[in-house]
Amino acid sequence: MSKSLQAIRGMNDILPEHTPLWRYFEGTVARLLDNYGYRQIRMPIVEFTELFKRSIGEVTDIVEKEMYTFEDRNGDSLTLRPEGTAACVRAVLEHGITGGGQVQKLWYIGPMFRHERPQKGRYRQFHQIGLEVFNLDGPDIDAELIVLTWRLWGELGIRDAVKLELNSLGTSESRGRYREALVEFLSAHLDKLDEDSQRRLKTNPLRVLDTKNADTQAILVDAPKMADYLDEESRLHFEGLKARLDAVGIPYVINPKLVRGLDYYSKTVFEWVTDKLGAQGTVCAGGRYDGLVEQMGGKPTSGVGFAMGIERLVLMLETLDKIPQEISRQVDVYLCAFGEAAELAALALSERVRDQLPNLRLQINAGGGSFKSQFKKADKSGALYALILGDDELAQQVVGFKPLRGQGEQQSIAWDALAAHLATCVVQG
Repeated sequence: MSKSLQAIRGMNDILPEHTPLWRYFEGTVARLLDNYGYRQIRMPIVEFTELFKRSIGEVTDIVEKEMYTFEDRNGDSLTLRPEGTAACVRAVLEHGITGGGQVQKLWYIGPMFRHERPQKGRYRQFHQIGLEVFNLDGPDIDAELIVLTWRLWGELGIRDAVKLELNSLGTSESRGRYREALVEFLSAHLDKLDEDSQRRLKTNPLRVLDTKNADTQAILVDAPKMADYLDEESRLHFEGLKARLDAVGIPYVINPKLVRGLDYYSKTVFEWVTDKLGAQGTVCAGGRYDGLVEQMGGKPTSGVGFAMGIERLVLMLETLDKIPQEISRQVDVYLCAFGEAAELAALALSERVRDQLPNLRLQINAGGGSFKSQFKKADKSGALYALILGDDELAQQVVGFKPLRGQGEQQSIAWDALAAHLATCVVQG
């Protein structure tokens, strides 16, 4: 027998019972970004492979192990995007929208793809919301990104469950000096490093700092600190960022081992982490990448941004029981109609009500059915109220109005007064 068709491992369907929470989260973020003056950009999910090799770095885990790369019919090497920053930089360069020092504050949303071992909160197709800002080089915009996320956590009710970690990676020159010192230190302990750290020492030594191996972490206690190698410009930038966070009252910790997994970061890096999701502790992360645009062929252009994982944040809302009660209800009012004449009238009446109350979630019964079966559907829909239209109501041009989720007697409402009555009841309900 042929194997039943299934989704690819690590690429999941988001079913109707889960999408209301996704829409709530995405809508909350989108509204917040509108309020802060960010504009949405949409990029393709497939790019030339060279884009990610040049931006992320050929010796990063993403490029070496995790990208979905293939040849198309023209023989071009293409890759499903593993992250959004490189694609966004490509887009602004291609369309020239950062030229002449134009400030751009952009955001995007969509799926990303990495071939990793699937586990809870970590998938091969995952979804991110990302922000990128170009041509602003001061710590004020770094602070705005963090303040914005702090406000988001407040709106979602999860501030107590997240912690902000900060670090500065300095300029490429100061980071180069630190890299030399770190390599010299780690080389003296080479035989004690785990196998993965030994490999990274040759390819990307800063990544050794965020190893999960306990023995290597014990060695790193005495390793050189990035803060001791910062140039004056980066030091002042970092102090400016911390001063702004202090002014707003956002708590943070300095994590000298925070380096992020991508080659393009410089100066500020940050992560919002939680202990509520097991091993997958990072829910939002980013930093400054002032050399990336130039590295990809553009003129020197400062950049800073972050990305947040939608799956992990939705999972956190579920774990902490921070799901607003109203989003679990998809229908406000369910209209039951009995008989063909009533069905015709119900269709016309429902459209009149929608004209007057465009935000009302009104579902009209389809498929006919007895009084009992239609009321069963009405109850299952989660609606607050049922409307009833039969021959008697049709003759009197009224509709039966019955509360489904609380006390109250059924009453008759004139068609012309129905919209006003629903507006009052649904808001109060």
